Amino acid sequence: MKTPNKFLSAFVVSLALLTAAGCASTKTHEGTGEYVDDSVITSKVKAAILHEDSLSSAEINVETFKGVVQLSGFVNSVADTNKAVQVARSVGGVKSVKNDMRLK
Repeated sequence: MKTPNKFLSAFVVSLALLTAAGCASTKTHEGTGEYVDDSVITSKVKAAILHEDSLSSAEINVETFKGVVQLSGFVNSVADTNKAVQVARSVGGVKSVKNDMRLK
């Protein structure tokens, strides 16, 4: 039997380390798992807003980064703003809510 090529072994180990490092998160970049988690949170918040009759879900945008939900768009009143924030905070996995909504 031949012994494995040392260069090939080093290459495979280096490739594995680079792949693992590419999935890690930083302050400005989500890891793969965090991205999936944030996508689920965004979907749940959008669904919760959609089921709230007093809110116009078509005019409220939802984005999530590392569990922090950002609401933007236009609402009819301060009460609608407060309701949207309350609904977003009630969703599991939401760490905090940033309110960037504007009154029409």
